[in-house]
Amino acid sequence: MTDEVVNNNQLQSIVERIERLEEEKKTISDDIKEVFQEAKGNGYDIKILRKVIALRKRDANERAEEEAILELYMSALGELADTPLGRASVSRAFAA
Repeated sequence: MTDEVVNNNQLQSIVERIERLEEEKKTISDDIKEVFQEAKGNGYDIKILRKVIALRKRDANERAEEEAILELYMSALGELADTPLGRASVSRAFAA
C-alpha cells in the first residue's frame, strides 16, 4: 500500500467503523458482566456458569470425546474411585 495513494475518506471511514465496533464490544462486555453479577447475586457459581457456557459453545461430539479421555486419565490415576461411577465400577469388579 506504500506505493498506492491513501484514500483519506476510505481510511477515515474504516477507522471510525472500527472505533464504533470497539465501543459496542465494550458495551456488550459490560452487559455480560452485569448478567454474571446478577447470577452471582442469585446464588449461582460464576466459575461454573462460565464453564457451562464454554461447554455449550462446543460441538457435542468433541465434548464427549474430551470427557471420555478425561475419564480415562482420571481412572488411570485412580481418581474416579470416590465418584458414584467409580464406586459402582469397584463394586461390580469385586462382585464378580
